[in-house]
Amino acid sequence: MSSGHWIASIGNYSFNMDTLVTMWAAMAFVVIFAFIATRKLSLVPNKLQAFAENLMGFFWGLTDSMIGNEGRKHIPLAASLFLFIITANLMGQLPLRMIHLRHGEIASPTNDINMTAAMAIIVLIYYVSCGLIKKKQKFFIHEFSFVGIILFLVELLEMVTRPLTLALRLFGNILAGEILISVLLSLCAYGVPILGMFFEVLVACVQALVFMMLTIVYISSAVSEEH
Repeated sequence: MSSGHWIASIGNYSFNMDTLVTMWAAMAFVVIFAFIATRKLSLVPNKLQAFAENLMGFFWGLTDSMIGNEGRKHIPLAASLFLFIITANLMGQLPLRMIHLRHGEIASPTNDINMTAAMAIIVLIYYVSCGLIKKKQKFFIHEFSFVGIILFLVELLEMVTRPLTLALRLFGNILAGEILISVLLSLCAYGVPILGMFFEVLVACVQALVFMMLTIVYISSAVSEEH
């Protein structure tokens, strides 16, 4: 089984078409799920509505505990990231793993560093914007002194490394998992890959949760008075 990307070139630009296709598929799934879950709301919820309400309750509790009273206004970003990432992570597992392409294979969007880097940059822009809106110039420089400038440089370095670690952590874990499944499939096509797949499902869920929680932590640090 090939482990390369299905690459298409347009002029001087190259695109990983496999992860582009699965990225749009993941986004479509999340949008359709949200539409169906909220289409006919009732006081006596059906199973899908109850699941969606419990999921939103989890996000509410998490943001309230980590950010405070204003945490719920950040739920759209946190929930969107979690739902998209967990869907995207799972798309690289079986049975899609069994589909062969002429050039490469169907892969999770999050095994592409371009995808994880783009999400990390969105998180960076979002939490820096939140900090600037709330604290203006004090978000960067607490005081005009030698110590204040040193703290500014340290925090600037931290801002650069945060999206880098977010992107690399998610990309590395998902890519490693898909490589593991490919190796297991080449060694033994029956039984063993299924066990690996179940483990990767757990990893997919954990990585989506970690990405979302770190995003909330960064937002909390940007808007908190202790920043």
